[in-house]
Amino acid sequence: SDIAVQEHVTTVLQRALQQQRVAHAYLFCGPRGTGKTTSARVLARAVNCLTPQDFEPDNQCAMCNNIDRGQSLDLIEMDAASNRGIDEIRSLREKVHFAPSEGKYKVYIVDEAHMLTEAASNAFLKTLEEPPPHAIFVLCTTEPHKILPTIISRCQRLDFRRISTTIMVQRLQFICQQEKIEADSKALEIIARSSEGSLRDAETLLEQMIVSYGQTLDTQCVQQFLGITHSQQAKDLVAFLVMGNISAALGIIGRASMGGADLRNIHRQSIELMRGLMLVLSGARETVDLDMDTLKEIEELSTKTSMQTVMS
Repeated sequence: SDIAVQEHVTTVLQRALQQQRVAHAYLFCGPRGTGKTTSARVLARAVNCLTPQDFEPDNQCAMCNNIDRGQSLDLIEMDAASNRGIDEIRSLREKVHFAPSEGKYKVYIVDEAHMLTEAASNAFLKTLEEPPPHAIFVLCTTEPHKILPTIISRCQRLDFRRISTTIMVQRLQFICQQEKIEADSKALEIIARSSEGSLRDAETLLEQMIVSYGQTLDTQCVQQFLGITHSQQAKDLVAFLVMGNISAALGIIGRASMGGADLRNIHRQSIELMRGLMLVLSGARETVDLDMDTLKEIEELSTKTSMQTVMS
């Protein structure tokens, strides 16, 4: 229930636990940093918890503590990016039939499952076809289209969604409250927007900034850390481009380069602003993920141009 945003996933898992119909294999798909591996670990705790509370792990019993500390022999995590060959899968097949040492289930988490070689995937397929009753497999991937269709057909697929900026800011505010950190909402919004839907990346950035600037974070510190103090240049660049003033646009880029600005970041911001402008022009204003001040500027700019101009 504490997993952010992914209620459509957690509801399925909670009902499976309530009905004691946990599948033998799951495929967790979605963008990076949206909670796939975290959810797999929580599931491992839930199926092995000695004293579950409302079909959720209590996080107090010996099994939960061992899994949380990475000391449980019944939770096996495998990184398919570095263990992608057939030998590793053969070793897994040989050991999977051993009974759990402590809990009720042995849970195998395969990260970056799409990185398995074709031979390894075919070998793994045999295990999924005839799994022992005490084994649960959770395959996590950001690229499900690279996984064999025969493997996907033997798993319950759950798709994780990208986390919106608003939800991410709320999560970061909660973390700041728990850690006694003073951070204004504008600063947290910049962190969330820079993370591009990945809560893990946002939490990592927040931790780095706390180490760098202490327990108080403001907008200036965040912009300085992320190197996005030139956001006005991106706005000016977009405005000149849509108005057809190419020489002025090139001047913006030249001055930014001479001033030591990160041109890649200006490019990324410009693309984001262009996308927002297209959404406003198409009548989809409510789907624009920009702060209110920038959105007002985009709306004003939309009155001076057309969709055809932006597209060209």
